[in-house]
Amino acid sequence: MSRIGKLPVVIPEKVTVTVDKANVVTVKGPLGQLVQTVDPDIKVELEGMQLLVSRPTDQKRHRSLHGLYRSLIASMVKGVSEGFTIEQELVGVGYRAEAKGQNLEMSLGYSHDVLFQLPAEVKVETKQEKRGNPIVILKSHDKQLIGTVAAKIRSLRAPEPYKGKGIRFVGEVVRKKAGKSASVK
Repeated sequence: MSRIGKLPVVIPEKVTVTVDKANVVTVKGPLGQLVQTVDPDIKVELEGMQLLVSRPTDQKRHRSLHGLYRSLIASMVKGVSEGFTIEQELVGVGYRAEAKGQNLEMSLGYSHDVLFQLPAEVKVETKQEKRGNPIVILKSHDKQLIGTVAAKIRSLRAPEPYKGKGIRFVGEVVRKKAGKSASVK
């Protein structure tokens, strides 16, 4: 039995979950609404304030989908009740970030500033402390969307291995390489 798939998803008080006959799970909460279509083989049942996900057989395909859909539904419930936050820092001399509504304007060492347009579901704010790196804070109720947006922002200037300059997640450790002068003759 799947360790993750067999765990029930506990539904908080402010969240409503509906499962229709086409196996479409809709989760509504104070932060928004999310919809997920579940594979027809996987059964999703609502029992009181818990959601149970079960599979028909022990085939490899059913085992993999069992844990997947349970995790997706649990992330949906957490997203509409608490939300998700991702923090990224810009490491480099002269790197700046400024939030202007749904646009994020960044100076990343290119000849021009980079303007990044965010989806409506993602909220952005920036933080700049004296003698510290600028920090971009992304908030959303959709875990998949916020992860995609964070990955695209990071790809604009990925951390390089020699000086560590670039956009990285807060707390991420970038392994540095020894430069040319450190080679042994």
